[in-house]
Amino acid sequence: MPTTITLTKYLIQERRRYPVATGEFNALLFDVATACKTISASVSRGALLGRLGSTAALEGQGGDKKPLDVIANDLLLQGCESGGNVAAMASEELEDVYHIPSPHPRGRYLLIFDPLDGSSNIDVNIAVGTIFSILRAPAGVKDPAAKDFLQPGATQVAAGYVIYGPALMLVLTVGRGVQGFTFDRELGEFMLTHPDMAIPADSQEFAINSSNERFWEPPIKRYVDECLAGKTGPRAADFNMRWIASMVAEVHRILIRGGVFMYPKDSKDPQTAGRLSLLYQANPMAMIVEQAGGAASTGQQRIMDLQPTALHQRIPVILGSKNEVARIDLYHREHAEGRDKPYSSPLFNTRSLFTTPN
Repeated sequence: MPTTITLTKYLIQERRRYPVATGEFNALLFDVATACKTISASVSRGALLGRLGSTAALEGQGGDKKPLDVIANDLLLQGCESGGNVAAMASEELEDVYHIPSPHPRGRYLLIFDPLDGSSNIDVNIAVGTIFSILRAPAGVKDPAAKDFLQPGATQVAAGYVIYGPALMLVLTVGRGVQGFTFDRELGEFMLTHPDMAIPADSQEFAINSSNERFWEPPIKRYVDECLAGKTGPRAADFNMRWIASMVAEVHRILIRGGVFMYPKDSKDPQTAGRLSLLYQANPMAMIVEQAGGAASTGQQRIMDLQPTALHQRIPVILGSKNEVARIDLYHREHAEGRDKPYSSPLFNTRSLFTTPN
């Protein structure tokens, strides 16, 4: 049966649960959705307009071209600054807080976003997306500063992402499950097509950038080795390995069919605690995954319990099917306690085609 619930209708129904609601929250979500429709048009026509994927893609080309990640950032700022719904915004593309310019009124919410996650994939036509998070501005704060955004993920009012793929989809949680909306281009509306999205507790699929294997910590090596050993290994099951290099696409796949996504702490850069942004990527995705029945961890603790210390703080991220995340957490604990037993299979030992004569 075709769906008849639009994003507008869904948010109106949710608002009725809160008699004192002013509509400001819904209006902000509509502003975000509208901006993402415009971003989608730019992404789909990028090469036709001479716009490439990321800032790095344009280095040395000169001219006045803007990379799509910068364009997406500008569209979100412009689309949300004038509605009177946000007190300030923070973007992964900006070093500091974006203050709402005069004469626009300021609202009660803080908007955080990664305007174009996976932008390096645009030039090869792979799905990318926008990730966003909404927080309440602290009471009495009229001009929010960076410190006002440093709230644990558990305080998020809403989180979501838009994936620019074969279909334009908005995936959203307002703290009561996860809903997926597909954009109907004929109607110009986001329609509810994936109600109450749920992540299976168990999975036989994982996503990790295996080119960094030499830098992984022992718990991650142990987990991946066990998965790769398949039916003959300790897991007694064959696993599939994926890697898209777009967090939005990875999480979307997990929401649809389960799995675990890992961007763990490694020794490649000892000065960096992790690779992914806590505020712009990890927290909103952690909220979505948990609301869908999954789990999100650094390997040491729940992501949404972390107290942020900086706007652009980076952390390790492990999220997805809760039993797989729990296993990886267990391996980290066992390693810290000196009780781990890394799996070693003869199949993966160093071998040679040649033998040395006696």
